[in-house]
Amino acid sequence: MSSIRSAIENTIPISQFNRGLAGKIFDEVKQYGAKVVMKNNTAECVLLSPDEYIRLLDEVNDARLLASATERMSHFNPATVIPQKQVDQEMDFQPSDFENTEDIEFE
Repeated sequence: MSSIRSAIENTIPISQFNRGLAGKIFDEVKQYGAKVVMKNNTAECVLLSPDEYIRLLDEVNDARLLASATERMSHFNPATVIPQKQVDQEMDFQPSDFENTEDIEFE
């Protein structure tokens, strides 16, 4: 029963936009969350606040990064790790090359 109630409360007919109610609809989206716009009894689009849209994009991006990291770690072989000291020597890095790098983040 709650899913039916939610569907009713979170759907709006596109005709409400034609009646000049867009401002009210946008306020409801900001206050209560997403709304599904219906056109000819079919879902036409979903209205989200910009903050919610960004939050969802961040979640999708985080999930993709996690999947990529999980895939990479499934092939990880500790025997192939190269010590930092060896990399520094091969690349001719000096300690001064690492100054002012404490603010750098790696993901």
